[in-house]
Amino acid sequence: MPTFTKTSTLPVPAKDVFAWHARPEALPTLIPPWESVDVEQPPRGLQPGTVVILVNRMGPLRLRWVAEHTDFVDRGESGGTFVDVQRRGPFKTWIHRHDVTTSPSGGSVLTDTVEWELPCAPFGRWIAGAWAERKIRRMFDFRHEATREAVLRLAGSRS
Repeated sequence: MPTFTKTSTLPVPAKDVFAWHARPEALPTLIPPWESVDVEQPPRGLQPGTVVILVNRMGPLRLRWVAEHTDFVDRGESGGTFVDVQRRGPFKTWIHRHDVTTSPSGGSVLTDTVEWELPCAPFGRWIAGAWAERKIRRMFDFRHEATREAVLRLAGSRS
């Protein structure tokens, strides 16, 4: 099963970056503007059992993506971890782990790890897999930059 990882260092404390992910505006902020995605059911928090429903619009088609948070660890000042798992959607498997830890510089390290698998037959996976990986990479590049901007803006508003 393919695995994708994106890591960024942020000049904001780990506890603040982790807490930002639980804010109501976090999920909409993380959806790239080039994606036609609506948040049908936003998360109520990051705890296990929380369900998120997104609707991807592809022309006249609407594809519902249902994810459930399955793991949650709040490490206080040191950040935390939460995991969401696709229950229904475009992938055969999608397990997304969000980790926020303290960096040696005093800021934080944000790491997203996704184990994913396409539903198509092996030959189709070979062809579509490269396309899917490029799409995932572009999405997480956007998400990490959006997170950086949001947490810096929030930190600046507290100063």
